[in-house]
Amino acid sequence: MSTKSGKRHRPGFRIIGCLALLMINMPFCPFRPASAQSGTEGEKLQYHIIRTDSTGRIVPWYSDDPALSYDHVIRLVWNFWKNMETDSNGLKYYMNHQVWSPEHDRRGLGGDQFNMALSSWRLLYAYTGDPSVIENMRYIADGYLARSLSGPDDAWPDIPYPYNNKIHSGKYTGDMVIGEGFTQPDKAGAFGSELVNLYKMTGEQKYLDAAVKIANTLAAHTKPGDNERSPLPFKVNAKTGEPGYLKNWQDGTIQSSSVYTSNWTGVLDLFESLSMLGEGESEVYIQAYNIILDWLKAFPLATNKWGPFFEDIPGWSDTQTNAVTFAMYILEHPERFRDYRYAARSALDWAWKELGNHDYEKVGVVVMNEQTAYRVPGNSHTSRQAAVELFYCEKTGDDSTRENAVRCLNWATYMVDTDGKNRYLRDDIWLTDGYGDYVRHYIRAMAAAPGLAPGDADHLLRTSSVILNIEYGASSISYTVFDAGSLDVLRLTAKPKRVLSDGRLLKELRAPDREGWTWQDLGKGGVLRIRQERGREVVIEK
Repeated sequence: MSTKSGKRHRPGFRIIGCLALLMINMPFCPFRPASAQSGTEGEKLQYHIIRTDSTGRIVPWYSDDPALSYDHVIRLVWNFWKNMETDSNGLKYYMNHQVWSPEHDRRGLGGDQFNMALSSWRLLYAYTGDPSVIENMRYIADGYLARSLSGPDDAWPDIPYPYNNKIHSGKYTGDMVIGEGFTQPDKAGAFGSELVNLYKMTGEQKYLDAAVKIANTLAAHTKPGDNERSPLPFKVNAKTGEPGYLKNWQDGTIQSSSVYTSNWTGVLDLFESLSMLGEGESEVYIQAYNIILDWLKAFPLATNKWGPFFEDIPGWSDTQTNAVTFAMYILEHPERFRDYRYAARSALDWAWKELGNHDYEKVGVVVMNEQTAYRVPGNSHTSRQAAVELFYCEKTGDDSTRENAVRCLNWATYMVDTDGKNRYLRDDIWLTDGYGDYVRHYIRAMAAAPGLAPGDADHLLRTSSVILNIEYGASSISYTVFDAGSLDVLRLTAKPKRVLSDGRLLKELRAPDREGWTWQDLGKGGVLRIRQERGREVVIEK
């Protein structure tokens, strides 16, 4: 996310919108509610009148059933993105701009826009089986790779620039705030990680080759950090290796050095996935991985100095994104932490204490502000917190935060209009917050609490592998995973008759402690969990 218009009252660049851009010589400026009723006094939340259950707690705007509502809003959001107009330079609008408006907003790209979209669409494809999702992923990746990479002889070669400094040039050449030649290594790493996933989905070598080059550059520059410097900088001049500096938007003076952020889970995923594939410089990746993970444990996890994420904040800010994304990483890799419950809970609790927003407690929910420099609740941040809280509940058996998490998801549905516009509260229609950094949180929430997925259709909610293709048929569901073996979670309308892995009949089990499958009845359909240890082709006969 980046510079907001004057509607979004952020400090620095976020407070003054297009004027700020001109000043720095930039070209342009399952909890199931009771029967719902209208909120007291008919209060409107973004696009819709607040609806509550019989106890006064918020329910989604679309339906009394959260599952139907969540499915509905993510489909609205995807369709809006998919059908977005082509811009004047022949590229889709979202390839040029971070904010959608009918007048065409005059700002360029959000630094994390493409990796977030690829992350969400990968999950959305498995959830829907819609081949146009993969087509869109290819379009984004191909377009960005063709237009964004630093030179092979630069100090930081072969990594993408996050911003199109000349908005309709069709080229990404630098950083939004400090100009051309500067890049953001954390965003480059996250994009590289998604390229590996796209290689797995499509088999196209070009995505893997690009990911290896990004990883090589990042690993070569990884150094032990401390309380002032992270192992990689937040911003750096890719051409010269000069650290990126944050400028005061009022007078152009140097305000603070941009050498610290804790947003490194994408880089960790990139190093690990390439090492597991045996691609690139595996030993160097492992060493860099250990340096970064050790630093995350020793510093931000211990100090709660989470640091910046957004490219347009000119001074220091601690962000919910960094803390809660790392909490999710901890839950995904519990064996790598001495006490994973404490570690994940610590990061989650910091977010609630520092950034929890109590403005909607009257309808039974505490939602989530974006960052210390912009204490306004957001659609992406609230849904992220909810999804990771539900994942924590699943992993630990502690359900104490479950009800508020579901109400957070309910609250965030109100940001979506009936045509798929997804607006940040009291702000703009951000193509990060409302799209790539929104859909994935709902699907992850459904995976952690499958009762939140609709029971009137079949959906794959989670896999430990990557889905290459999936078909939802009338009599069967079939899908292919990249790895030889996977742990999968599906929400189905009825208990399957048989489950096969590479043609082998899997046994129904009482507990998923060995190869086979289990069924949990939810009244309206249920949850199928599959553990298959050496197959790639899974068939579920209905």
